[in-house]
Amino acid sequence: MKLYMVPLAPNPTKVMLYIAEREALGVSMNIEQIVVNTVKGRHKEPEHLARNPFGTVPTLEMDNGAHLVESLAIIDYLERKFPTSGLFPTEPERYGAARDVERIIDLRLAGPMGAYGHAVNSPLGYPKDEAKAAQMEQAMQAPLDYLENLLADGRPLLLGEQVSVADCTLQASLQFMRYVEVDIFGERPLLRAWDERYRTRPAAQAVLKW
Repeated sequence: MKLYMVPLAPNPTKVMLYIAEREALGVSMNIEQIVVNTVKGRHKEPEHLARNPFGTVPTLEMDNGAHLVESLAIIDYLERKFPTSGLFPTEPERYGAARDVERIIDLRLAGPMGAYGHAVNSPLGYPKDEAKAAQMEQAMQAPLDYLENLLADGRPLLLGEQVSVADCTLQASLQFMRYVEVDIFGERPLLRAWDERYRTRPAAQAVLKW
């Protein structure tokens, strides 16, 4: 299999962290990771568009030659292809809770984080937009409070003792925040402590660049 990715972008980083966490648990997936240079526009070239008509990353090429183009679909596929030591629980209630937290992060927080970063210090050269930044900053407060409250029981990771896809999703977007040099945590010491803990993990050390 081949994963087409770019190291800084949140969605590819989420999948890369997931793969690294599974490998740290002893699961060998043998996935070749190939950089698609989005700065040079390689994601819009015919070769990549043949893999992914939307011109986005990540894109996973499966053993049968077909492609998956959405990050969570890629993770779901790998959970089923390599069922040992997966990051989603198998018990229905725990699975539902894990899925819920990951979706809250991805849909309610990661999107505003990305828009906020581009509004204040875009690495792609977008103009600063104070009104957009203020709107996105406000949108982030409720999901950030939700995560701070999750950690209030002393758990080391977002779902407890075991690493989860939620941890990968949040950390992938936080890397982008560090790259654009903005701090979104505010007065949330538990999230700050979680961030520091997670970044000491071998998977994080292997994947994160910022």
